[in-house]
Amino acid sequence: MNSLSKISTALLLLLLTTISVALAQDDDGKLNPGKGFHVGIYVGSFFANNYNASLYDGYGIDFDGFKNTFENSFMYNKIWQEYGAHNNTSSQDQIAQALSTGGQVVQHDGWSFTEDDMPLQMRYRPAIMLGLACRYFVDKKNTLIFNLNVTKLTAEGAFTITIPNAIYQNQRVQTFSIIGGEQRMMFNLGYQRILGNNEKLNFLIEAGINFSLAKFDKNQVQINNLTIDLTGYYDQFGQVTTLPFQRPVGFGIGAFGGAGFNLTLGGKWTAQLLYSPTYENLNFGFNSALKLHNGVGLRAYYSL
Repeated sequence: MNSLSKISTALLLLLLTTISVALAQDDDGKLNPGKGFHVGIYVGSFFANNYNASLYDGYGIDFDGFKNTFENSFMYNKIWQEYGAHNNTSSQDQIAQALSTGGQVVQHDGWSFTEDDMPLQMRYRPAIMLGLACRYFVDKKNTLIFNLNVTKLTAEGAFTITIPNAIYQNQRVQTFSIIGGEQRMMFNLGYQRILGNNEKLNFLIEAGINFSLAKFDKNQVQINNLTIDLTGYYDQFGQVTTLPFQRPVGFGIGAFGGAGFNLTLGGKWTAQLLYSPTYENLNFGFNSALKLHNGVGLRAYYSL
């Protein structure tokens, strides 16, 4: 078990223990945010674990769900075979054209792309997360919560193309970007406890079950001014295969936690500032493991 797994496990155990202690205490507080149902919205930032970002490293997966070899990878077939015109066709070498910039002219046989040029590490960018929130007050401090959050993730990395005949020595190996796009939806069902008796500002904790759905959206590379979509597959004769690319969809069940501040506003409004970790297994692509994800954001509730 790595350090992130240990930290997330300890955090969730601490939250659950705190909740158990809180429920065992007598509720004699003066806080009264309004019983019944509250509905609201969530706006925040989501920091996805980079483990699943490797799905967008240009290899792709086959129809049996396994990672492609380099010779069958999306990048090799797109960059070398199709756009690089090494697929026994008379088409133009668009890669050589894209590499011919800044006074440098690259010939058809003046560049190479091997497995050593493939991306080594993919990372998710921080993303905006939006959601709908609902809670039901069992009593003054204890609530059941239901949250539905959505986000669009971008995975990014770098790959290289070797140009042995480059004019300038520092251009022998050029680096370019590869990105992936992903849609993710998360549903949380759990418990929230408000701690403290202040009429305006109190600490809160929450925990529960997390359900996640992830969908592969896009995967492309950028070579100077040339953008290549990696999701279309061509065979060795340059023809589109009859089977379309199957976009992976992942589903995961895990746990979520949360800690932050509950601010009672005027009228029927309440605001909450939260740190929200989740610990889940997305079962996405050829990778499957329990991983920690993090989020920070603001909820605004309205009492019905």
